[in-house]
Amino acid sequence: MASPDLFHNVTFCDVSAAADAPAAEGATAAFGLSAATGAPRLSLVKAGKPEVEPTVEVHLSDAQIFKLGPTEWLCVCDASEAKAGVEEKSFSRAIKVVLRTEAESKAFSLAFQRWKHQVISGKAGEPLENGSIIYSKSKFDTKIEASSAKMYFHYYGQLLHQQNMLQDFVRTGTYYAAVMENRSDFEGRVVVDVGAGSGILSLFAAQAGARHVYAVEASEMAEHAQQLISGNPSLGQRITVIKGKVEEVELPEKADILISEPMGTLLVNERMLESYVIARDRFLAPDGKMFPSTGRIHMAPFSDEYLYVEMANKALFWQQHNFFGVDLTPLHSSAFQGYFSQPVVDAFDPRLLISPPTYHTLDFTSMKEEELYEIDIPLSFVASVGTRVHGLACWFDVLFGGSTVQRWLTTAPGSPTTHWYQLRCVLSQPLYVMAGQEITGRLHLVAHSSQSYTIYLTMSAKMWGVGAEQGGILQTSTGKLELKEPYYRLSQPQSYVLSQDQQQQHQLPSLQPQGSEQQMQEGLSPGITIDQVDQDCSLH
Repeated sequence: MASPDLFHNVTFCDVSAAADAPAAEGATAAFGLSAATGAPRLSLVKAGKPEVEPTVEVHLSDAQIFKLGPTEWLCVCDASEAKAGVEEKSFSRAIKVVLRTEAESKAFSLAFQRWKHQVISGKAGEPLENGSIIYSKSKFDTKIEASSAKMYFHYYGQLLHQQNMLQDFVRTGTYYAAVMENRSDFEGRVVVDVGAGSGILSLFAAQAGARHVYAVEASEMAEHAQQLISGNPSLGQRITVIKGKVEEVELPEKADILISEPMGTLLVNERMLESYVIARDRFLAPDGKMFPSTGRIHMAPFSDEYLYVEMANKALFWQQHNFFGVDLTPLHSSAFQGYFSQPVVDAFDPRLLISPPTYHTLDFTSMKEEELYEIDIPLSFVASVGTRVHGLACWFDVLFGGSTVQRWLTTAPGSPTTHWYQLRCVLSQPLYVMAGQEITGRLHLVAHSSQSYTIYLTMSAKMWGVGAEQGGILQTSTGKLELKEPYYRLSQPQSYVLSQDQQQQHQLPSLQPQGSEQQMQEGLSPGITIDQVDQDCSLH
């Protein structure tokens, strides 16, 4: 059993009781587990008053605290009263607690949060005689399905997944460099690590001289972070681990620096950027800094015949007319579109891009959280070669805007590979373009409650050549993809850009079952050519 947190010589009074109720001075406040139920509770033990109730117990599952002053807190909870023959009544109870010093006041607040977040209240919204305690859902709980959140926190609560991120040396090394190169921003400052995970960024901040770091982590990884931090005592003495969501926890002071790694695939997947912005609004001092401070989503059209054929071939299973006596072809069209609804995650050759990229900027220091609910990006490119456009390639970078050094962390193709790789949205119907032809469209991201986004992609080829300025759209292709359900193509061989002549006339050789291992690895089914896939696609 965990040892309780003790605070001596506190003063408390029940402000919901009679107006003349005396304050209890010289009392002891103790956080711990109830002997009867095993639930976290706060015990306020009066000193030297045997004629009155010696102990007031506050069950933390349905309690909240509000700061009244530098050393004063108001603890609000629910209580009930039962008398023989009378229906039990529920009412709210408010207890004012006064600590001796500001340091003890901060420690009291942290202890309250630490013990409280071991449980989730099941009594929210119950009617009470003199009002009601609204244990309101945080923004996170309102937006996110409970099942999605459970899987999310379970995933990040495992050390093997933390190791995967720590071993991304581009990621970890860039964070370390960004912090250490900007020591002047951290020295003597208060830092909040949003979604601390293993606590590695908190330890970096402490190495850079932070006065105190609050490591906020909602998953079970908080326990491992505490172990790691305790195992590095020279740094750990300036780090406090707080288990809970940034939307819910309370901190005893404002932060000078927010540091976090909130990026997901395509920058926005998992919707942690919203929590990062909420943490900014809740915890960051007006002149505070954010590491990172800016994110950019980069986009460019690409041509990749091998990838396209690989995607199309996946649906060939559903072209069987006699599968144990069953005709599967009625489902082929749905299966074909289903495979193209998966964004492809891999590291591709930048020579596959057929136009200079453009980008969309997200300023974490000033944007509103609601701006991340729906992101609408207009697309405009000019093709540099004549080819078939198979979709839109995307990647991101983030800026650490330190006072001394401005450092970027990039996931661009051709740069050292990260665990984010790059992402490609493949169109089920490619576009044909000539060099100099304009490609327009729209990338529309709509957030949903499973902590991800639905991607709506439209790409069009405009008229080209003489009189194009008076012309309109020649071809349009659209796609709807689920960012939460990508195709991880990480182990596939990388393809190369084909010349214009090759792209216009190229036909893959028919592959027989006894074909070479390399041919099989390229994912091409026996007898299927690019031209045949084109024919098939024209039906969709």
